[in-house]
Amino acid sequence: MTGAVPAGDVPEGATPAGGYRPPGPGTGLPSVVPAALRSLGVPDLPEGVHPASWELPEARVVVVLLVDGLGAEQLARRSGHARTLRAMSSPAGAEGFACGFPSTTATSLTSLGTGLPAGGHGIIGWQTNWRGRRFNHLAWQDGPDPASHQPLPTLFQHAARRDVTMSTVSWPRYADSGLTRASLRGGGFVGASTHTERTEGVLRAVAQGGRRGRSLVYAYWDEIDKAGHVHGPDSLEWGEAVEALDAWVADLLGRLPAGAVLAVTADHGMVEAPHGSRRDLAHEPALASGVSLLAGEPRAPQAWCAPGAVDDVVAGWRAELGESAVVLSREEAVEAGWFGPVRPGYEERIGEVVAAMLGDATLLDSRDLRPAVLGLRGHHGSITDAETAIPLLVTQT
Repeated sequence: MTGAVPAGDVPEGATPAGGYRPPGPGTGLPSVVPAALRSLGVPDLPEGVHPASWELPEARVVVVLLVDGLGAEQLARRSGHARTLRAMSSPAGAEGFACGFPSTTATSLTSLGTGLPAGGHGIIGWQTNWRGRRFNHLAWQDGPDPASHQPLPTLFQHAARRDVTMSTVSWPRYADSGLTRASLRGGGFVGASTHTERTEGVLRAVAQGGRRGRSLVYAYWDEIDKAGHVHGPDSLEWGEAVEALDAWVADLLGRLPAGAVLAVTADHGMVEAPHGSRRDLAHEPALASGVSLLAGEPRAPQAWCAPGAVDDVVAGWRAELGESAVVLSREEAVEAGWFGPVRPGYEERIGEVVAAMLGDATLLDSRDLRPAVLGLRGHHGSITDAETAIPLLVTQT
């Protein structure tokens, strides 16, 4: 096993102990639904899930809006586009709110749905190695059975068993997707393709409160993430997407019943990643040497190696990437807590070598990615505040 990165050698912008301090139990994105359940009067949580260290107001209706790609740093820079969100506040005790590692949608949505970090639920990144081939958790094509791959009960299922009417409002195509079945299963699903349909879907779900009149609604919004990936998180298009979200939130707040709680959060932030800062295994033999499969994401690549090659790959990547990345072996990353406590059997889902890219750098293999992915300007997945800091904004009607 390769020795741990000495604290003094960690590149600028990273913290000691491998470069990342994940949210603790009861904090960060996994704490959102536990806080919502407590707000609704649910007294217990599934085994292993920690109560939130912060509180929402007591309510009979809670709407959790997850805005894909709405990083806290980006929102702060563009707050002029978000008058309604700017008027909302963060709960006491939720300072420094963040997602886990890797800071990516598949992992974060599963943390939201289960109340666990990546190592607890096992959806460790956009891509992983499944039976010797690269498997994409978002597309979920020709992959494992979702309920077997992530067998733990979700918080949505728990809510439904506690007489809380649980509903998801999202794109119709996600109703029966593999990721939904693995991470967000439980309760009803309302398909919504337009802003108007989303509003009506949320209001319809709220009105369907169970015998105790308690409703928990999870709503998903992804246009900001798309704008950031395609145009960059500092682009005009990103700001326009935030304006559209803000207008929608204002309209929804005017139509929710009195006393309803709205909590707005996100799954990750984003950085501008120019192609000139890209490192590519397809063109750099020193980085490709010993790597048999590259998964993860361009800002948080995970490598599986040829037999006996792990130490050489770690050493080679550290030498080649220098201060543009923190590179750890699987054992080092687990020991440093990057994935939180790792459930037995899930270690193999983590790459034998894990890198967190810093600055604006990316690491990928262009032979294995679609042209649309190679053309993206915005990326996420790593340990920087720009990618892990997310908003938690709350208001009660």
